[in-house]
This record gives sequence, C-alpha cells and structure tokens, in this order.
Amino acid sequence: MASVGSPPGAAWPGQAPALHPILGQYQKVRGGRRAERRRVQEGLEERMEIEMRIRGLVMDPVTNMPIVILKDVNGASVLPIWVGIYEANAIALEIEKVTTPRPMTHDLLKNLLQGLEARVQKVVVSELKEDTFYALIWLERDGQVMSIDSRPSDALALALRMDCPIYVEEEVLKNSKVAGGASEKASNEELRKWLEGLNDEDMGRYKM
Repeated sequence: MASVGSPPGAAWPGQAPALHPILGQYQKVRGGRRAERRRVQEGLEERMEIEMRIRGLVMDPVTNMPIVILKDVNGASVLPIWVGIYEANAIALEIEKVTTPRPMTHDLLKNLLQGLEARVQKVVVSELKEDTFYALIWLERDGQVMSIDSRPSDALALALRMDCPIYVEEEVLKNSKVAGGASEKASNEELRKWLEGLNDEDMGRYKM
C-alpha cells in the first residue's frame, strides 16, 4: 500500500483525502461509449475495459499530493489516482479551458499528434503493480494502431486535450479494491463509499 510520501500514480493509502479548496470542482463527463471488450492478442483471455470520466481533483492531506478521481460512466465505481502537482495543473487547465501564452507540454503533444495526423483512440489505465498504476495511449495513424506506455497522469491530461475516451481495465478496479493489508480495509472501504457519494454540489462547495 502507498504510505506517506507515495509517488505520483500510487494507489490507495489508508487515510481519506480532504477536498482541496483550490482544486475544487474539476470534472468533465466523458462521451457515450460503453465499456468495451477486447481480446488479448497473446492468448485467449478476454479483458473488460470500463469507461470512466474524470470526476474531480482532491488533495491528500497526508502526502499533500493531488488525487484524480475517475468514476464509472455507467456505474458507481470510482478509482483515485495520485498524481504530481504539475500533472494535476495540466489536467485542471484543460478542464477549465484555460489558455496559456505558450503551449504547455501536453498541448505540445497534442499539436505534434495533430501535425502527424495521428488520432488518439483511447487511453487505458491498464495495470496496477506494486501500488503504482500504469496506462496505455492507443494511437492510430495511416491505418496502423499502436499502444504507447504512459503514466496515467500524462495519459489523462492528453485524453482531455484530444477528446478521447478514458478506460480502466476491470482487473485494475478489482485489484485496487483489495490492495492493502487487513488493518486498512475498513478505512479504504469508508474512503471508497465517501468518494462514490460525492455529487456536483459537494464538489462545488470547495471552489474558491
């Protein structure tokens, strides 16, 4: 389990985060695709991808790191992912449609992809290993599809700019729910219920 000083991309710590007044109401509903199935190329295993949307940003009072909250588009599941300050700022700027004088890193990535006539099909939070999340960016160019390894924070910031869907592997959601020792399960469950119960009004209270 993640502890004090957890790196960006870390999974559940034992304590519930408090909403940060500056980060407040950052949310964006992702468009209408439902969860999709895809067959793993190396083998017969079928994996489910759950479509998510960015529900908001909160601040972890223990690690003092931002958390991006992903929520199931067609259900109540939530997945918090710890990210860096700069990545959280990149996500917040795009959600709020703030224009910067010069292109930021993820704006540059968007411009490069568009210049190369490459399309981002989707981003997928694909793995959870040793309390760290991993993501894939799926690109299509000239009829060829490729996946690029990425940190979830960068993948999410790019997904917002390219207006592409966000998915989480079902196995990642399952593993995030059981991560951690027995002594932390109660607090983790309380945190998950609290996150699932957040509504737009709750998020809005914490805007400056």
